[in-house]
Order: sequence, then C-alpha cells, then structure tokens
Amino acid sequence: MGRQSTRRTFIQNTSAIGAAAFVGGSVNLQAAERSANEQLNVVNFGVGGKGGSDSNNAAKFGNVIAICDVDRGTLESKGNAQGFKEAERFTDYRELLAKYGKKFDIATISTPDHMHGPITLACMRLGASCYTQKPLTRTIYEARLLAKVAAETGVCTQMGNQGTALDSSREAIAQLKSGVLGPLKEVYAWSNRPVWAQGPGRRMTMERFAKEAKEADAATADMLIEKKKEEIAKAMERVDWKSWIGVAPTREFWPGLYHTFQFRGWWDFGTGALGDMACHQLTVPFASCGLRDPISVQAKSTGHDFDSFPASAVIKFEFPETAERPAIPFWWYDRKGNKPPMEVFAKHGITDVASSGVLIVGEKGAFYSSDDYCGRYELKGVEKVKADFEKAENKGDNDTNNMYELFRAVRAGDPKICKSNFVDRAGPLTETILLGNLAVWAAATGGKDGEMGDWGEKVEWDAKNLVVTNLASLKTPKVADLIKPVYAEGHRLD
Repeated sequence: MGRQSTRRTFIQNTSAIGAAAFVGGSVNLQAAERSANEQLNVVNFGVGGKGGSDSNNAAKFGNVIAICDVDRGTLESKGNAQGFKEAERFTDYRELLAKYGKKFDIATISTPDHMHGPITLACMRLGASCYTQKPLTRTIYEARLLAKVAAETGVCTQMGNQGTALDSSREAIAQLKSGVLGPLKEVYAWSNRPVWAQGPGRRMTMERFAKEAKEADAATADMLIEKKKEEIAKAMERVDWKSWIGVAPTREFWPGLYHTFQFRGWWDFGTGALGDMACHQLTVPFASCGLRDPISVQAKSTGHDFDSFPASAVIKFEFPETAERPAIPFWWYDRKGNKPPMEVFAKHGITDVASSGVLIVGEKGAFYSSDDYCGRYELKGVEKVKADFEKAENKGDNDTNNMYELFRAVRAGDPKICKSNFVDRAGPLTETILLGNLAVWAAATGGKDGEMGDWGEKVEWDAKNLVVTNLASLKTPKVADLIKPVYAEGHRLD
C-alpha cells in the first residue's frame, strides 16, 4: 500500500479510532487526536466563476496545495488570495495530476461542462474524492461512467447542486415521499435561463470576420482585420486555449465567444439551459417522484444549427409506471417567459407565477416551488404531514454546507453521507436530464421570426443500455453522438 493510500485510509478511519478510544480505552488518544486534526489536502480545477466560491469553500475545510485554471489572470488572482498563496499553479489539469496525483485527498472540479468528466474520472482513478459542479457531465455515458467508477473506487463524491443541502428541499422530498399529494399525475419545471447567448449562426472565425469586413467596407477592412488580430493575440496571452478545448474537437479561439461564461450555449462545450438549471430544479422531483429511466423524450425549439443551442425549448419526458407511482410526464420550459399554460397553475390557485419554478401535480393537490433550489415551497390543496428528514450540518450557506458534507464523508469514510453522491443521485439525475438534449438536437427547426417550431422527432430510450431504440428510423443525423463522447488524444474516457 502506497503512502497516499495509507494516509487516506488513516483519515477515513478517524471516527472509528475516536470511538474505540472512548469505548475501550486501548487506542492511543493522542494518535486519534492527530488523525482528527490532520488537514485534508485539496486541489481545485477551475477557480473563476462558480469555481471561485467552490475553491473558497473547500479552503475553509482543507489545505489547498494546487490550483488549475486555463485563464492565467484568474489563476494569478486566486493564487494571491488568502488560503491559496502556497498552492502551486497550473493551466493544464494533466500536469497538476502528474505532480500531485498521490498527494491530495479531495478535488473540486468547476470547469466548463465538457471537462467535468475527464478531470473527475482522472481524480477518482487516483483514489481522490470529488466535488464536481453540475451538470455532472456533458453526456449521458459520462454520467453513467462516473457513477460506476465512484462505486468501484469507493471514493466520496458530491455534485454541486447546492440546493440538496437546504433543509427546505430535504423537507420537501420527505413530504412528497409520504404520498401527501396522492397518486402523481405530472411534473413541470421552467427556467428563466439562458442568460448567456444561444442561437444559430454564432460561430465566428477570422476568415468569416475578414469576409464580412470586406463586404461591409473594403477601404477599412484591412485595418479592422489587423486590429482584430491584435485583440486576439492579446487575449490568447491570458488563455491556455489548448487546455480550454481539452477533450473537445478543436476550433478557433474568439474573444468572448466561448470563454468565460458563454460555453454553456455550445453543443461541444455545454449543455444549454436544461443542463445548467435542471440539476438544481429537479433535485426535489427526482428524489421524491422517481424520475429515473425515462422511456422517451420529444422537444420543440426556436431552432439551432447543431453548433449552438436554441434560444428556447420545450421538452416532454415520459416515465413508465413503477411500483411507487403511475406513468407520468415531465415538462421542461426554458427562456424567460416560456412557461406551462396558465390553466395548469390556475387549477391550484397560483396566479403570480415565478420566472423559474417547479410544479408537481397529484390527485389530491400540488407542490409549488418558486425558487430554483427549493429554498421555499407550498403545498396546494393539502396540508403538511409529519415526515422526518435529516437536516444539513450548518456551516454557513447551502453552498458551504454542500461542500462540508463531502469533507465530513471523507473523514468518516462513508460516501453515503453525501446526499448528491454520484452513485445514488447525481449520476442518475444527470442521465435523466441530459436525455432531454437528444430531443432538442432532433428539434432543430424553429418557427418564423424566432418563434417555437413544431415538435421534433420523438427519441425512444432504453435507459438500462443507453440506447436510442428507434435510432434507425430517425431522420435527424448524429443523435447517438450525444450519448457517448470521443475524447481528444491525450485524455482518457474508458
């Protein structure tokens, strides 16, 4: 057994040693105290945006020894902050792992979606526990694989859907599991995202820019082209573009088009509004209504070009009957103002509908949350019942509590402590959500003037085997390519 394996096992056994010391008195109390106080070593991948708060939260409970970010400006800023000054800095995750792979206990992964899978897999295969931002992965197969590797390695895992650590969401799950709504009928979720750019025809290259500049004004085109080249060169000094592209197909860098926040709107790098927000909004319905293994999805959208996601979409998921509930549909709506029909809400006395929310309808009443994370909710037509639930340990806000739960699990050596662990929740939840993007892919034709188009082709799904069962009859190309990615050379999937 290597030094790092010994260290990790030693830390995970802390609680057991402490218990033995008090019960039998034969364990050295001083040794138990040292193990309890030993800092967990942490590395952070992605330290800007959401990665800024994730790395800060991890630094509250562990010792950050290395940080990685493709943006050199972000990397320098974080590296100069309190708690990170001793951390070595990297722009390529593989270089960090090559040097520190046997020296850290926990990794936070808060990169663009397409890099969640490869970095998390690499860390777990080294025996490290992982806190990975939502959505867990960009593709369905990656979500299945991350859950499989987590189970095989026994590491502790947590997805960054921080609403999981809210007592209100845990209480809501307990209420709904009690059957307070009676037999379930349907589930709705709607989001005011995207708040980033999406829509067809957005990719820009120097060739396209030059062509458009010359067409607009040939006399000034050369000057504009040179100015743009200088702008790109300056931006490239800050960004390690090769590392940013990572496992994805290569493409030309363009300032502001992909990095930093705009990656979500591109099929190669993000998962659209559905991937971004459904991992938050579906935490309660997924855990309480059994929204696993849908059998089909169908969508309509404002149109896309198989490069950038549509500006807006509506998706219908169909779930088969289970022992706990009848067959039910789940409806997803994205873009501000794109919501279920008003009559759906009026039936339950809801007149002022939030810009984002969740509605679960049963035969006896309804559940309504007007918060992305279920920070608040109401039961309509029924009263709350007594339903026990485990409250989160309060170390601050729900973001901090969600992170702390992972550290607590690592110290206890118990992956089940994490409510959004990859095996039981995060992996299956991400699989369910990402299936919807297959339907969006098959709904590429929008309506006139940016309006919603007709329903696209229905995608029929075998969740057990991750197979589109009607693939041969679909006219939309490359639907199956969204299930399992092909990583660029130098990165490992299977």
